[in-house]
Amino acid sequence: MFEKVLIANRGEIALRIIRALREMGIRTVAIYSSADADALHVKFADEAVCIGPAASRQSYLNIPAIISAAEITSADAVHPGYGFLAENAEFAEVCEKCGIQWIGPQPHLMRMMGDKISARAAMSKAGVPILPGSGTIEKESDLHAAAERIGLPIILKAAAGGGGRGMKIVYEAKRLAADWNTGKAEALAAFGNPDMYMERYCERPRHIEVQVIGDSHGNAAHLGERECSIQRRHQKIIEEAPSAALEEDTRTRLLATAVNATQTIGYRSLGTLEFLLDQDGRFYFMEMNTRLQVEHPVTEMVTGLDLVREQVLIAAGERLSFQETRRPRGHSIELRINAEHPETFAPCPGPITALNLPGGLGVRVDTHIYEGYVVPPHYDSLLAKLIVHDDNRQAAISRARRCLDEFVVEGVHTNIAFHRRIVTNPEFRAGKFDTGFVGRLLAEPKA
Repeated sequence: MFEKVLIANRGEIALRIIRALREMGIRTVAIYSSADADALHVKFADEAVCIGPAASRQSYLNIPAIISAAEITSADAVHPGYGFLAENAEFAEVCEKCGIQWIGPQPHLMRMMGDKISARAAMSKAGVPILPGSGTIEKESDLHAAAERIGLPIILKAAAGGGGRGMKIVYEAKRLAADWNTGKAEALAAFGNPDMYMERYCERPRHIEVQVIGDSHGNAAHLGERECSIQRRHQKIIEEAPSAALEEDTRTRLLATAVNATQTIGYRSLGTLEFLLDQDGRFYFMEMNTRLQVEHPVTEMVTGLDLVREQVLIAAGERLSFQETRRPRGHSIELRINAEHPETFAPCPGPITALNLPGGLGVRVDTHIYEGYVVPPHYDSLLAKLIVHDDNRQAAISRARRCLDEFVVEGVHTNIAFHRRIVTNPEFRAGKFDTGFVGRLLAEPKA
C-alpha cells in the first residue's frame, strides 16, 4: 500500500480525497496556488507545497511543478481528483515514468476514450449501441455528405472535448457550414484541437450514466446508474441514483452492456459510461469519463462504498473489495451549489460573510468553504455539493427541499434559490423531464 499520496487538485474534491486517505492510514500532500494559501485542503493535509501563482496554467495545470512537488515530498502516488489534469494521459504517463503511481486508469485508455471518435469505435466494437455518426470531418463536402447519410437533425461535436464547447445542433442544411466552422473555432480555443464529427441528434433525451469499476486482475463490475438530465448548457446541476426513467429490463441491459464494455477494453480503476436514453427507451453510448465524477457521492450513498478508497486499492494492485452486485438502497440526490448570479449565472467570487450548512439524518455536504473564506475568481464556481438520501425518491426530494431552506451563504450570490425552484417543480417531482428541462424552466415567467 502507498505511504504518501499527492492530491493534484483543490477545493472540495481535494478535501474529500484527503479524508479517504487519512482513514486508510496514508499520509497526504496538498498542492496549492498562491490564491489557495488559506484553503482547507492545505490546512488538513500532512504536507503542502505551493506550486505557482493563481492562474491554473501556472499552478494546477503545471505538470513539471506538480511532479517536482511529488518528488521533493517523496510521494509514491498521485490522485488527480476531477477536472484540471484528471483525464490528461500525458500527465499520467509522466507520473509513471517518474516512478510515481497514477491513481486512475491506464494512460492509453485515457487517450482512447478522451477522443470521442476513437471512443465511439471502441464501444461499437464492444457491442455498445451508438448513434449513427461520422468520423473526423475534414472538408465541407464531407460535412454535407455525412449529414445526408445520417439525416437531419444532427449534432456537431468536438472530437477532443466535452461540456458543450464546440457543440452545435443543426436542423437545416443551410446552417451546416457556418455551424461547423464556428464549432471548429470553439474546439480549437477550448481544447487545442479543431477536429469535429457529427451524430444523429436525439430529441429530448435523458442523460443516464453508469458507474463502472475494474481491477488489474480482470474483474469488472457496475455500481448502478445515475440520472444526470438536470443540466444547464450541458453542465450538470442535479444528479440522482437510481434513475426514475429506466424500466427494469432496460436497466438490466444497460448495466450489463456497461460491464461488458469495461471488461472488453481491460479498464482498470473507476470510470463512467455516459448514455443518452431516447423517448422509446433505447440507450446509446455518448462518452466515457476516465476519472472520479463530481456526482460520485450519490453512488456512495446508495451502495455504502467509498469510491475513492476503491480507486486507491485498485491502483495499489488489490482486487475489487466486493464480490456481489451492490443493489441500490433507497434514493440519493446531489445538488451542486455554485457561487453565481441568480439571473445571469455568471460566477460570483468574493468573501463569505456568513455560512450555515444543513444537517440531519441522510444529509451530507461536501465542501471546502467556511465563514471568512474568499471565493477566488480563478477557478470553477462550485462551493459545495449537497447530497441527501432517503428510502425513496419523493422522500429524498422533500429532504433536499428542507436542506435548501437551511443552507445559508452570505457575501456571494449562489444558485440555492434556483435549486428550490427545480425541486418544487411538478415535472421534476414526477420524474418527467429530459435534458432540456432547465432551458424550458428558465424560459417560463417566475412565480
